[in-house]
Amino acid sequence: MSDPERVAPFAGAAEALLSLQTAGFKLIVVSNQAGVGRGYFTMREVERVNERVSQCFARSGVRFEKYYIAPEAPGQPSRGRKPSPQFLFDARDEFGLDLASSYFIGDKLIDLECGWNAGVKKSILVRTGYGRNLEQEHPDFLAAAVVADDLPAAAKWIQGGT
Repeated sequence: MSDPERVAPFAGAAEALLSLQTAGFKLIVVSNQAGVGRGYFTMREVERVNERVSQCFARSGVRFEKYYIAPEAPGQPSRGRKPSPQFLFDARDEFGLDLASSYFIGDKLIDLECGWNAGVKKSILVRTGYGRNLEQEHPDFLAAAVVADDLPAAAKWIQGGT
């Protein structure tokens, strides 16, 4: 997405992230932005969208520590494009994270793989976004993952309220 005005958080996302933040989790965003590598939009447009995301969530007290962005298109050399765990290793080093006690939440197989490749405690697939299709089309990939309806359900699971 390249238009900050189209940013609209999912219902309950801010409260879910705030609950994780309050519980002591650091919130890190790891994102592939292949549209940059394909020439569809610029890194500045990605940064503007991320600024808007931060503003929307800040209204609820949510703070993202950092956005790690891989702008390369698939097939282009990339240091951090998911499923590479490199950005998680960078976050570990930069913020003193214990990856074995961390969680990775996403809606695509490459998100789950990124978490697994980094050795996180658990990769969690949310059914929002692309997650529902992945679950229906490739259930065999999900044996090692937790599947949650949405971000609030994932946050509840992480905090032991399964």
